[in-house]
Amino acid sequence: MSTQPDLLYSEEGEALRSAVRDLLTDHCDAPGVIARTESDAPHDLAAWKALADGMGLAGLLVPEELGGQGASHREAAVVLEELGRAVAPVPYLTSAVVATEALLACGDAELLGRLASGRTIGALAVGLHVAPGAAFDAARVEDGLLHGELTGIADALAADVLLVPGDDGGLYAVEAAAVTVTPRPALDLTRPPATVTLDGAAGRRLGDAEPAVRRALRAGAGLLASEQFGVAEWALTETVRYLKERKQFNRPVGGFQALKHRLAQLWLEVVNLRAAARGAADALASGEDTDVLVAVAQAYAGPVAVRAAEEALQLHAGIGMTWEHPIHLYLKRAKADSIAFGTAGAHRETLAGLVDLQAP
Repeated sequence: MSTQPDLLYSEEGEALRSAVRDLLTDHCDAPGVIARTESDAPHDLAAWKALADGMGLAGLLVPEELGGQGASHREAAVVLEELGRAVAPVPYLTSAVVATEALLACGDAELLGRLASGRTIGALAVGLHVAPGAAFDAARVEDGLLHGELTGIADALAADVLLVPGDDGGLYAVEAAAVTVTPRPALDLTRPPATVTLDGAAGRRLGDAEPAVRRALRAGAGLLASEQFGVAEWALTETVRYLKERKQFNRPVGGFQALKHRLAQLWLEVVNLRAAARGAADALASGEDTDVLVAVAQAYAGPVAVRAAEEALQLHAGIGMTWEHPIHLYLKRAKADSIAFGTAGAHRETLAGLVDLQAP
């Protein structure tokens, strides 16, 4: 019998939030993130080292006996809320969640320990747009070597090891030095995609690709909702603060009733997004109704995060349109996240099938 999901934060979760927020305040201030997007090094490896090595957050989902923290998806969701709030250019979702979940499915203790320490960054070589359960591209396996081109691989530029599905049904660990990683133009400059080209690369077979990729993408989709909530909450909070300070006709802009109504409606949507994201995180942690609650979260999260960022841009008026203001980072992250791990429409179709709801 299923139990009611726990949507509340624990004391430990709030303490974790405070620690992560303090660290990101020091490492990922808005001017620094904007400057990094203009450089040839989009990933903030110093912030990643502080999060992963200093705080041990790369191993949250890894059991203690394998060198991790033995925590749950509920704690990882808190971290992702804060990373979304800072649009932090670190490979946490791709390495500490998606690649780690794939390795947990395969049971590879050696590589799990490396990722849990934070000293090795992993990336699953499946396009970021692929939804859980959808078909994915695979490399060609010939004489034990991997060949082919895989596109849309998020954070491949920062990865030390790639987890590559093969057309023989296996999942292979391939050192990044053995492949060619080519950056591609991206809307979200804080999580750049790349094309991975394999030309006879050697790989170590970890296990079966299908269940590992399915598990990894499901966890990625479920916890992405927490990142999207962080983006949306920042947009709402900053917009309310700005409208209280900005004056027109000698009164705060936020005092105009039309803007109050817009912000009240947005607040309701953001609160609902938090509930959906917490529901998905709890389901991943408990294993109950996981597919349904992940689909619910992703059917709702993308449009709300995009709308929150769009409202922030519009209500900040002229200053919001400048490159120096960080709103564009949040809008780009929200737009990119809205198609990551499947679109909202794809998740609604999945949800309809899961709950036996037929189209009219």
